[in-house]
Amino acid sequence: MYETHYHRASSIEDAAALFAKGSDAKYLSGGQTLLPVMKQRLAAPSDVIDLAKIPAMVGIEASGDTVTIKAATTYYDIANNADLKRTIPALAHLTSMVGDPAVRYRGTIGGSIANNDPAADYPAAVLALNATVKTNKRSIAADDFFKGLFSTALEDGEIITAVSFPVPAKAGYAKFRHPASRFALTGVFVAKDKAGNVRVAATGASASGVMRVPNIEQALKANWSASAIDGIKISADGLMADIHGAADYRANLIKVMAQRAVAEGS
Repeated sequence: MYETHYHRASSIEDAAALFAKGSDAKYLSGGQTLLPVMKQRLAAPSDVIDLAKIPAMVGIEASGDTVTIKAATTYYDIANNADLKRTIPALAHLTSMVGDPAVRYRGTIGGSIANNDPAADYPAAVLALNATVKTNKRSIAADDFFKGLFSTALEDGEIITAVSFPVPAKAGYAKFRHPASRFALTGVFVAKDKAGNVRVAATGASASGVMRVPNIEQALKANWSASAIDGIKISADGLMADIHGAADYRANLIKVMAQRAVAEGS
C-alpha cells in the first residue's frame, strides 16, 4: 500500500468534514473493496475515513410497511435480524449467501451499493424492492441511483446513511455463484408489492451492471408462478461474456434464476 492517513469518524458530520479536508479522501465501510484495491496499488487515497463505528449508521429498524437498514450494518447482522427475517425473508436469504463468514462479518450494505460492483447481490435487491437510498444530503429512488458499471448517483463526498425497503407481498432471490469468489455469475431478485406491481432485477449478467427485466416483470404480474416464465426468451444483447460464461449462457441463467426465485418467494 501507499502511505495514507486513517481517520475513525465519530459522526456523519465528522466524516464529511474529514473528507472535505483530504486531497483525495475515500470512505471506508466494510473495506471489502477498498482495501484489496489499495493492496494492489490500484488506489492511493490521501485519507481513509472509517464509517463503521458511527452509531447513527448501524442498526435495523422495522416500522409499519418499511424496513430501514443503516448503511454500516454488517451482512452478518442483516442476515440474522429477526425483524428482517419476518418482514423480508428474501433479503435475509440473499445476505446469507454473500461471500463467506469472514466477508459477512465485515462487509456492509452501504459499502456494497456505493461500489455497485456488476456482480454484487445487494443492487438487485435494492432495485427489485424499489428501495430508497438515503444519504447525508438527500433521498434517492432505486431507479435513479444505479448509473452503470461501478457508477452511482452519489456526488463526491456524499455518504450513504441508510436504505429503506418497502415490505413486499412476495419476494425471492436466487443466484448462480462463482465457485471461488461467490459473487453472482447471475442472480435474480423478484418482488411483488402489496398493490400487485412486480419488479425483477438481475445482477452479474449485464455489462452495464444491475438491470431490470421487463418481460419477466410483465409475465409475473399476470401470473406469479415459475411456469409463467417458461416461454420467455432473454436477449443476450448487452450481457457480459467472459471465461466464466458466454452472453447466451447468462441470458438463460436470468430466466432459470428468476424461476427459482419465484419458487422461493411463493
